[in-house]
This record gives sequence, structure tokens and C-alpha cells, in this order.
Amino acid sequence: MEDKKTFQVDERGFYGEFGGAYIPEILYGTVENLKNCYLEILESEEFQKEYIELLRDYVGRPSPLYYARRMSEKYGCRLYLKREDLNHTGAHKINNTIGQILMAKKMGKKRIIAETGAGQHGVATATVCALMDMPCVVYQGALDVERQHTNVERMKMLGAEVRPVTSGNQTLKDATNEAIRDWCCHPQDTFYIIGSTVGPHPYPDMVARLQSIISKEIKEQLQDKIGRDYPDVLMACVGGGSNAAGTIYHYIDDARVRIILAEAGGLGADTGHTAATIHTGRLGILHGSRTLVMQTPDGQVMEAESISAGLDYPGIGPMHANLATRHRATVYSINDDEAVKAAYELTRMEGIIPALESAHAIAALQKATFRHDDIVVLTVSGRGDKDVETYLNNKNMAGEYGNF
Repeated sequence: MEDKKTFQVDERGFYGEFGGAYIPEILYGTVENLKNCYLEILESEEFQKEYIELLRDYVGRPSPLYYARRMSEKYGCRLYLKREDLNHTGAHKINNTIGQILMAKKMGKKRIIAETGAGQHGVATATVCALMDMPCVVYQGALDVERQHTNVERMKMLGAEVRPVTSGNQTLKDATNEAIRDWCCHPQDTFYIIGSTVGPHPYPDMVARLQSIISKEIKEQLQDKIGRDYPDVLMACVGGGSNAAGTIYHYIDDARVRIILAEAGGLGADTGHTAATIHTGRLGILHGSRTLVMQTPDGQVMEAESISAGLDYPGIGPMHANLATRHRATVYSINDDEAVKAAYELTRMEGIIPALESAHAIAALQKATFRHDDIVVLTVSGRGDKDVETYLNNKNMAGEYGNF
């Protein structure tokens, strides 16, 4: 008999057949030490007090749950937007970096490294390193350095060293590769703040727990607004999967709640120019985890392609691989043009400019079906300031909203 039909991680660090820790020998002791102490630290009264205070007073939580009236009328449901874009630094990433840097300090680490794609995780990591007076190195693909220039300058202003990565297709996968190489060279004093629910166990579970503040607040806010603490549908974009994990964490085993995720289709899931891992990937090992990976026939990792730097990743967090293969989540592949059009739609209909990543979730509204009384909660994972240039350069994709 299946163990309580749970979709959460098991004691071995697996979500079904996905997860685990596949790491170089030099990192074994470091990862094992983290695995053995992360839950004790996370659940301690001291950690929780400091973490919750920082989320409230520094990050600005709780983030609002906003009823999107015009979008609700268009899509025939009652649509609420979880406004992670209003957090300090402009995205959900800060929820995780605050928690991980507190973890690093309690473990006696002296140096922080991170990877970033769109730059939001890099900014959030640089922010908490400035707050805690710790040195910070951020690895970012050279292509992403170019297309996310504003965030690069923010990281530098915050005191971080940004190291452009010129290998591969110069995006998130390659930045992660370089961060892991750095970690292998400095395992004793360095803490790697991973930005999503990827990597070796316990990172996927640790990041999901830190992001679960999102669904905790959704429960409380729905209770206040509609008199019950669960929606009919939850929606989020998914690359590595941290904002999605946080959105669904407290509902993952609640069969009353449908889960809809949107991954980056690029030019199309069937074109070879895509980041739609769940649609095109197969079982493999990537960055320390057994998960779905976009691969060539001989097992080489394919280069992901997406207009969105934050979703431009050839893998997926093991939690989401399990949810998709066990049909707990419905996953739509959203092409670049659909995401851009959805971003303009939200901007014109609700006055909210979303990050390109979040725009993929907005675009999934057109693919899903709803009852008129369905309560739908969609997480706007980040704000679109960093993507304005991309939006302007691609307004031909915006359809009726692109004429200005």
C-alpha cells in the first residue's frame, strides 16, 4: 500500500523515484552535515523567531492576495493573485535566501556562493549577504548577464562579485555548474545558497519549506476573504520550481485542490528550442538530483531555450517531476509569444507588470478550464522591471496590446 498517498519528500530524500543526492565525493561530508542538521535548525524556536521577524519587518510579508476583477471576468472564475512581486527585491526568492543565510550562520560558514538566471535569486542572495555582512559570489551565464543587466548592477551595488559564465549556452545550467565547481574547491567554509527546489537532498526540501510561507499565507488570507482556507485551483510557473513549491506546499496532499503549472515552451516543446522539461525530458541526473532532464539520445544534457532567463533550465525539481508523472499536477508548456502576450494582458487589465517567469503562469489561464465559481490562486512570482526591455523588443508578440 502506498504510504498515505503523500507527495512530500521521504526520509531518503526522494519524491517517488525522483530526488536523492548524487554528488562528488569531496562534497559528501558537507551535504551529509547539512542533511543531518537542517530540520533541527529550521524547526528550532530561535531560527523561527528570527526568520519570521525578518520576513515581516525586512521582506514586507505577508504579501497581498489580490482579487483580479477584470481577469476574473475574462476567464470565468474568481481569480486571486498572490503578489510575491511586492516583496523586498521584487520576487519570491528572498523568502529562501533569508532562511538559507540564517542556516549558513548557524553552521559557522563564512562565505556564500549562488547561481542565478534572471538575476532575482542573485539579487536576493546579495541582499541578505549585505544584511549579514558576508562575502558573496554569484555565478550567472554570460547571456543572462547581458539580458538582465539591471539585476547585475543591483548585485554589484549590494557588494556581490558577479562572475559571468561563458561555457555551454551561457545560461542557468552553466551558472549552476560553475557554482558547484566552486563549492567543490571550498567545501569547508562555503555555503551554497541554491535558488530553487533543485540539487542534492536536502536542498529541494529545504527550499520548499522556506518558500512554504506562500501557501501558509494563502490559507490564512483565503479564510479571511472567502471563509474557507483552500482554493479550487493553484497556479504557478515552474523552472526549477521554488515559487511553485511554496504555492502548493500546504495543499500538496489535499485532493480538493487542482494544481496547474506552467513551464517554458520556448519556440515550442516539439521544436528542440525549448525549456519544457516535463514535456520533453526523461529520467537522468542533473546537479545532484535524479529527475527529468532534457537529453540527447545518447544522454547528453540539451541546452534549454526560453525568452525567460529564470525558466531557462533543462531540468526540473524532483518534487515537480513526481507531481507530473503521478498526475497530481497538470503542466502546460507556454511558448515565448504566449508568455509575452499574457504579460501585456495582465499589465493592461490589472495594472501589474509581471516578470517573464510569472507571465508563463498567466498564459496558462487560457489553456485551463474553470467553473464560474472556482477560486483560483495564481502566484505572481516576480515583478517585471527587469524584463521591460525584453517586452518592448518583443511587443509584436503582444497581439491587441502591442499597439502603442
